[in-house]
Amino acid sequence: MSITAVKKQEVIKDSATTKDDTGSPEVQVAILTVRIANLSDHMKIHKKDLSTRRGLLAMVARRRKLLDYLRSKSEGRYQDLIKKHGIRK
Repeated sequence: MSITAVKKQEVIKDSATTKDDTGSPEVQVAILTVRIANLSDHMKIHKKDLSTRRGLLAMVARRRKLLDYLRSKSEGRYQDLIKKHGIRK
């Protein structure tokens, strides 16, 4: 359900805005998007797993807050990010 360290490094490398970037909103959203996709697949199989559902909803809310923050700071970066990851507005 969680992502491996190798996969996480690939996501960070792909989404980083600078060489050593690990904490920008773009990177955080990218990591959360991968984790949300993994948990969504899990939830398709295990429909009654309520603790996982709660964690999934918390991750979606955290990603939404990061996206709202990014949108308030830079509309262009926000638009690029949601296009890149296929996130609905």
